[in-house]
Amino acid sequence: MVKHLDSSNFQKEVLESTVPVLVDFWAEWCGPCKMVGPVVEEIAAEHQNKLKVCKVNVDEASDLAGEYNVMSIPTFMIFKNGVMKDTFMGALPKKALAQKVAPYIG
Repeated sequence: MVKHLDSSNFQKEVLESTVPVLVDFWAEWCGPCKMVGPVVEEIAAEHQNKLKVCKVNVDEASDLAGEYNVMSIPTFMIFKNGVMKDTFMGALPKKALAQKVAPYIG
């Protein structure tokens, strides 16, 4: 299941998470974001207990987008133990996204 975040729950869901977190910064009007959306859902379903998957709408949470220097979307970030470990951009195919998260979920 993908959780939708804003500044009110980002700290709890991402920075205090006991499992690695994949955060998808996106927007409703973004074509590539919509293309990769189903892939993000599949990754979430396949790694339910090992990886938390969250989405941040940059239009609704521009403070978070600014804090994490999100300049283009989709932008993905992987957090582990409250620390951002990796960031990458673009509508990645499922195999590429899975390869990006694999090192963090053991």
